[in-house]
Formats: sequence, structure tokens, C-alpha cells
Amino acid sequence: MRNELELYLHIPFCVRKCAYCDFLSGPSDKETISRYLEALKKEIRSQKTFAEGRIVITIFLGGGTPSILTGAQMQELFEVLREVFVIDSHAEISIEVNPGTITEEKLLAYRKAGVNRISFGLQSTNNEELQILERIHTYETFLESFYLARSCGFDNINVDLISAIPNQTVESWEESLNRIIELNPEHISAYSLIIEEGTPFFETYGEGAPGEALLPSEENERRMYQRTEELLREAGYYRYEISNYAKNGKACRHNLGYWDRTSYLGMGLGASSLIENERFRNCENLSFYMEHAGDPDVIRESEGKLSIQEQMEEFVFLGLRKMEGISIAEFENLFGVALEACYGHGIQKMKQQKLIEEHAGMLYLTPKGIDISNFVFAEILYPSC
Repeated sequence: MRNELELYLHIPFCVRKCAYCDFLSGPSDKETISRYLEALKKEIRSQKTFAEGRIVITIFLGGGTPSILTGAQMQELFEVLREVFVIDSHAEISIEVNPGTITEEKLLAYRKAGVNRISFGLQSTNNEELQILERIHTYETFLESFYLARSCGFDNINVDLISAIPNQTVESWEESLNRIIELNPEHISAYSLIIEEGTPFFETYGEGAPGEALLPSEENERRMYQRTEELLREAGYYRYEISNYAKNGKACRHNLGYWDRTSYLGMGLGASSLIENERFRNCENLSFYMEHAGDPDVIRESEGKLSIQEQMEEFVFLGLRKMEGISIAEFENLFGVALEACYGHGIQKMKQQKLIEEHAGMLYLTPKGIDISNFVFAEILYPSC
């Protein structure tokens, strides 16, 4: 059996930070970006011993906005990756792209480097909603970028959309969905807006803030959620994970690896990793990272081997995010104990409430359970009496 590995590369720079974003990212100058990329290359080269005997099956460049990199910078980055890692000839290689940050020259260079999947951070087709989110692009800008990617040969494209935006209606959400369906991308990710503490959005729209009343009602938010599944299913997109929909054969293999707990190595500022049941992450201080990137032992933080209990919990709550659910037999094979023996009380309770079902050895969420998945996970793993 091949020793498979996923790679994640964090590019923490963007043109302008969005008001709702709590990711480790922000704007910067060309010199800092160039210095960061040199540091990232040092970190990649430091993994030469670790890379031996492993084969990379997916690569994901996230951020930030990785598409701020020039074509030459991207090609140089992948040259270093190939110096160190064996990359499968059929590897899925994805890059997050912000509309308006790509050119034909960039896209052709990205393809030459090996990128074969693009994930557009659109969020809405309504320009007023985009302004509320403080996105740097318009819907028209996105369309230009989308068609440019198609003309440059990209045949695996994802579009990200966000629902429950302030002042958003069910009708405007449906319009965004229908417009993207007409473009026929291979994949659509549909997320509900989360107002995160520490962001400008929290100050404006958080609990008790003056703008809280502008958020869609709980009823309308639930309706948006339901219409997402209905419209995308009718258009031929199958839901394979709580927030992700794909055409046949186009599910994101990198994300499936996360939910299946495939080993992945994160490189770059603040990047997280899971290697053989050990989780760790890199530091978040940019100056410290750039100074010490060539020494993984120095830049890594929060290192720790997962206990068997933690491994079992991850198997359950990550696996249940997928529509196919979790294999009862696989749980027992991995951990030497029956799933029912560990979580039987919570499982039976959720079955009685028709929030989960069991069929052909698989345990999975029902449509009702999907709507309140966090509650279901908590009740199975930490059942209340």
C-alpha cells in the first residue's frame, strides 16, 4: 500500500482583508511576499527526509489569496516541491483564487506548474452583498475571471458562495445559486456566514451589535439552507459533504482526505498538519517564521499525539460530515472496539429522533440531522442524560 500524503501550502497575503474574515491573512508588499516565498521554500526543502517513501496525492494552496503570486513565483514554488516530494501523476492540485487577481499569463503559468483545479472565492453574485462583505471584486469581475480560466484549459472549477449575509433575502440567495448553476462549474461550496469574534463584522453584526437586526431571520436562513440542496440537486450536483456539492467524479479529493483523516503536511505560516495521529501547527508570527522556516522543530507549535479517545472522536465527527457517513466495521478494525460500545447511548438516542440512520454497515446523518449536525455530533460523543 502506498504511503499517501496530502500537502497544504499557506499563502497568508491578500489585496485587502475582508471584514468577516478571521483567517491568518492580510495585505502586504511585494518585498515581504518575495521574502516569505523564500522562507517557504526553505521549509519545503527541510522536509526531504520526511518525504522519503511518501507519495503526494493532493496539494492545496490556500490563504489569503494565493493567486496574488506571479506565474514565475508559482512555477518556482512547484519546482522546489518536486525537488523534495514525489507527486503522483494524477494528483489533484488546487489553488484558491480571488476574482480579479488573475491574468492569462498567470493562469497558463499555473497550469504549467501543475495546478489543475481552481477554487474561486466569489461568495455572492449580488454586488450589494459583495460590498457588504467588503470583497474587492464585482460579479462582473468574477465572470471575466471564470471565463478566462475556462479559456486557459481549467476543467475543474469550484465556486464558493456564502449565505446569511446581512440584508440578504431568500430570493437573492436563490438568484446567486441559479446564476452559478448556469455557469456549470464542476463543484460548488455553499457556506453559511459565521460572525467571528475579533472581526470588524462582529463589531457591526455580532450579538447585541447595532447591525444584528440586518441578518436574515433564523427561518430565512434555514430556508436558504434547504433551497441550496434542492436547487443544486435538481441541477445535477450531488451533496457529498455538509457544505459541498459536486458533479459526478468532481468531489474535492483534498478535502475528502481531511474528513477521512489522511495524513497531511501543512507548510507556511500557521499551517496545520496531521501525520500518523499527531497534530501540530506552525507559528503565526511572520518575522519568526521567515527567520526560522528551515528548521521545522523551531517553527512548530501545539505538537501532540492524539489519544485513542481523540482519534475515535475525530473519526466520528469528521466522518459524519460526509453524506456517506462512517463505516461501523472500519471503526472496529481501527480501534479494536465496537462503535456501539463507545457511543451506543448517543447513537440510539439520535436514531430515535431520526437524526441518524444505519444501512449496509454505514452510519450517516439524515436530512434533518444534517441541519443540526453540530448538535448530533455532541449528542453522540458527549451524550446528555
